[in-house]
Amino acid sequence: MGIWCNEAQERYVLIVNKERSDEFATICERENCPQAVIGELTGDGQLIVNDNEFDNRVVDMPMEVLLGKTPKMTCNVTRVTTESTTLDLEGIALEEAIFRVLRIPAVADKSFLIHIGDRTVGGLSVRDQLVGPWQVPVSDVAITASGFEARCGEAMAMGERTPLAVLNAPASGRMAVGEAVTNIAAAAIEDIGKIRLSANWMAAAGHPGEDANLFDTVKTVAAVCCDLGIAIPVGKDSLSLRASWQDEHGNFEVVAPVSLIISAFAPVTDVRRHLTPQLQRINEKSHLLLLDLGGGANRLGGSCLAQVYERPGGETPDLDDAQRLTGFFAAIQTLSEKGLILAYHDRSDGGLLASVAEMMFAGRLGASLQLPGSESDMLAQLFSEELGAVIQIAHQDLVAVHEVLEANAAGWVDIGMVEPDDQFTIYNDDEVVLRLDRTQMQRAWSETSYHMQSLRDNPETAAEEFAGILDANDPGLNAKVSFDPAEDVAAPFISGNKPHIAILREQGVNSQYEMAAAFMRAGFAATDVHMNDLISGNDSLDNYQGIVACGGFSYGDVLGAGGGWAKSIIYQSVLRDEFAEFFARNDSFSLGVCNGCQMMSLLHELIPGADNWPKFLRNRSEQFEARLSLVEVNESPSIFLSGMAGSRIPIATSHGEGRTVFSSNAALQEARVALRYVDNYGNAAEKFPANPNGSVGGICGLSSDDGRVTIMMPHPERVARTTQNSWHPENWGADGPWMRMFRNARVSVS
Repeated sequence: MGIWCNEAQERYVLIVNKERSDEFATICERENCPQAVIGELTGDGQLIVNDNEFDNRVVDMPMEVLLGKTPKMTCNVTRVTTESTTLDLEGIALEEAIFRVLRIPAVADKSFLIHIGDRTVGGLSVRDQLVGPWQVPVSDVAITASGFEARCGEAMAMGERTPLAVLNAPASGRMAVGEAVTNIAAAAIEDIGKIRLSANWMAAAGHPGEDANLFDTVKTVAAVCCDLGIAIPVGKDSLSLRASWQDEHGNFEVVAPVSLIISAFAPVTDVRRHLTPQLQRINEKSHLLLLDLGGGANRLGGSCLAQVYERPGGETPDLDDAQRLTGFFAAIQTLSEKGLILAYHDRSDGGLLASVAEMMFAGRLGASLQLPGSESDMLAQLFSEELGAVIQIAHQDLVAVHEVLEANAAGWVDIGMVEPDDQFTIYNDDEVVLRLDRTQMQRAWSETSYHMQSLRDNPETAAEEFAGILDANDPGLNAKVSFDPAEDVAAPFISGNKPHIAILREQGVNSQYEMAAAFMRAGFAATDVHMNDLISGNDSLDNYQGIVACGGFSYGDVLGAGGGWAKSIIYQSVLRDEFAEFFARNDSFSLGVCNGCQMMSLLHELIPGADNWPKFLRNRSEQFEARLSLVEVNESPSIFLSGMAGSRIPIATSHGEGRTVFSSNAALQEARVALRYVDNYGNAAEKFPANPNGSVGGICGLSSDDGRVTIMMPHPERVARTTQNSWHPENWGADGPWMRMFRNARVSVS
């Protein structure tokens, strides 16, 4: 019964052909994965669960009862009529409203959540949350490639408008679908009908009026999706969103409104062609167009503006015409394909204000808006959260853009201009209503995240990152490459037998696929080698010219980062001897990345010329850090970095324990430093987040004395292709600069 009732998500039930059960058991043993045979398929349509402890059947029922013939449930519900009220905007000052809305969590910077999640593992990420040289988390869509050589892929986006359900539950459902579509429109998708949705429904079932709200919302969402030609093949629900309790002060109850969280997915025709909110600096004037799916209604009910002032009532925004959304989607796809959109951002939480502000933050440019009408009209235009998007268009392309929008019946308003300064300006005709500094606005937008980081992480590093916004001259991420990344230095050696490299794996290791892909692209034959293969004698390092230890969390890092993996080698003589012999071979080479770097640093006694290597301890921020960092390649004997010295290149960082600690100052001085983190000005990084772990001098990569063994904390294999980079210069070709590292290894064994 314990097995039958256990809800642990770490357990999986698989159906395995009986004739192949031994093969399955062998695979599980190799992977240190416990497995057990718990039953068999009988084909008689009966589900039977035996309890061996009491020798009885605890479950004995026809499968048809579970699969489609469950007893139908009837619910008697009543609709609760709520009295509509007008939203009162009296006493709301424009400047104060802007800063209040920028700080509300629904709008504010989410960096404190984003940087603690590994976004590059797997090596197929093309578009993550972070946009542009300043890595601002404002992306509308996530995009992954379908393979390491592929240009096609998949797009994912979200939509949710739960606060609207307090006033109008069906409208909140329609808006959630609409928001998912306006978000995913930033990717290159052939047709709106290619989109598929997953619907996550939540409600307080049984609470007066909520069952009816849920029914009405489900019904209208189904109708809207039919009108759009979008299917919802999957979803889930949680219908217990209320809690009640009592104490000495009385009885209390909290009830959540109907919540629909939409996840949208679609195939992408070209992962390289996607739109971001980053305003572009060009050599001519550029316009900001608002594509307004609300048709100028500017309804404010349930908006962030209403929330920050605790103003109830008002009419909510809505998706009034599904065909208008279809035309919008088609127009954006056409404009994107023609290369006529410089920047794109949907309008949702925080309204037009949030959209334009986030575009300014991503591009570090200014914007001037023309908002006619009274003070209340201006508030409605700026903070209404009707569906839509803001696009940046070059002046010379305006006529062509207007033609596409008209052809698709997509209404637009020319709301302003992109400015070269750092100012956000609102005009009413020729009168300046308000002018704010971009830095001031961005600090307010990031303040919530800063305080969360200060409470959870090291407050010193949180303060350093927050202070970085004040540097108006920060050039952002940049690249300086001392070689031609497009040159394939390994090309003369590709023909003939491929040298073999072992991609080492241990329990908890990841990144092996992208590592293998990079080495294979450089002309190697890569083999997956689990440590159990070496222990059992099924494989040997004698079969390989190179080994690479990848990133991850071997043994959960419970013995320190890479500690368990290293100790499994040091304290097993069969492995210790084999690795020592391999490292001593003059024709071998080794690479350790991230967890593999930590592991190899602990094997320094087995590696000739690695006596001065450091240990890698917990990051100074006291948190896992996942960022696109800037590193400089130092002059070193490393065979991997040959000819790359002096280059300054962005690279993926994803680790929680990367701070170098040397045994002595002498060891620090004598260590063969191969890579170091630098700031955006090219100086050795000392402050966070340019130095994501707090290593002295930004040190993040080292070489053995003879250059045959290299270790590094950041991940070159995850950014070897240009499309794998969250940001990159426009002139990079298919291969990014880090691909040279793997080709250098191929040259070294020619």
